[in-house]
Amino acid sequence: MENFTPVTALAGGALIGLSAAVLYLGLGRVAGISGILGGLFAKGPERGFRLCFILGLIGGAAALYWGYQQPPAVVTQVSWPWLIIAGLLVGYGTRLGSGCTSGHGVCGLARGSFRSLIATGTFFAIALITVYMMRHVLGWGG
Repeated sequence: MENFTPVTALAGGALIGLSAAVLYLGLGRVAGISGILGGLFAKGPERGFRLCFILGLIGGAAALYWGYQQPPAVVTQVSWPWLIIAGLLVGYGTRLGSGCTSGHGVCGLARGSFRSLIATGTFFAIALITVYMMRHVLGWGG
């Protein structure tokens, strides 16, 4: 492993768990990113919290990126059309699965949801199959 950073990984995981707990205990809302983003485009009283949540995600990532003396380089191994197709498929999958890895994997599992256990297992199984197919069958990104 080239960039194994257990301390920062644990700190990041703890912050994700803490923020999910604060949102759930404070507003009774599950921190599912796809649901929060999808609901941002619907009219309703919860648009304010959704907008703040998304801006916080973007702002936090931007602050971390600009806070580094030398920000880490972002290197993609596929072209932009493939990234766009992949993003659309992820969006479709979150609608099909009634949530994403943050909603099911972080919040649903913490609440003991069997549906979230099945969804998270499915997400990871498909991810493993995809990586295997891309790297070992098609020879991409090796």
